[in-house]
Amino acid sequence: MSALLQPAASIAADPMPDLIVNSDLLQHQWVVRDELLPATFCSVVEGGITPGVRRILRFSVQTPNVGNADINLGDPNAHVAANDGLYEFATCHNHFHFRHYTIDQLIDPATGRVWKTAKRGFCMIDTNPAPPSVGGNPPGPRVYKTCGRVGIAGNQGISVGWADEYIFLLGGQYFVLDGGDGQPVVPPGLYKIRVTVNPPFTAATGEACPHQDPQGFCHQLPESRYDNNVGEAFVMIDDHPGRGGIGPLAGTPHASDNAGSEPLDGD
Repeated sequence: MSALLQPAASIAADPMPDLIVNSDLLQHQWVVRDELLPATFCSVVEGGITPGVRRILRFSVQTPNVGNADINLGDPNAHVAANDGLYEFATCHNHFHFRHYTIDQLIDPATGRVWKTAKRGFCMIDTNPAPPSVGGNPPGPRVYKTCGRVGIAGNQGISVGWADEYIFLLGGQYFVLDGGDGQPVVPPGLYKIRVTVNPPFTAATGEACPHQDPQGFCHQLPESRYDNNVGEAFVMIDDHPGRGGIGPLAGTPHASDNAGSEPLDGD
């Protein structure tokens, strides 16, 4: 029987990546605390944050590729030369950041008010094998390891069975809760962290729309499905967390303990 005459279910679809957010990790890796954010931190510079001791909510994000094909972006220098809109150069970080990779939101379930994170860009590489609990294929060799800089080749992407993880100590992996970034103060209470990977967006005039979902929204990356790209976790914000903090990561080191330098993604 020819392929054209076979039932549709028997014809294998083209291999495609499939990104998800590891909600279990998100739920178990957060802390609310008072933390020194020096003026030299890139996240302070890029996020317009007033330096000093700020009340923040730090959290980790992991985005496994549970599909059956790699996300293979390669060298950001090539994308910048092609002006395809996928990357921008982060001056403070001194490497290329992928645009529209995740949207991280802190949401008040009672009012729907949303706060944005301090993180402004992403370097997409294989950082961790995807945990078996998220499903998908087992990991093979680690392929994508380097962010790249101007004139220095990088190799960005996420292999099948691997994940890109942004641990809570990295630059920008936090929400400012005390208004120090110009957003409203976050009152104590129960909140939701919502992370959307490869989020939908509407292309501005002259902006590329690399891939389109069935609803007509743009996405930077191709996927077999776009309806499983959201992860959520509930967090409790206290009005007196102190330096030690509250939450699953209470008592963990501060970014400023690292000889005054901020850990950056891809370092």
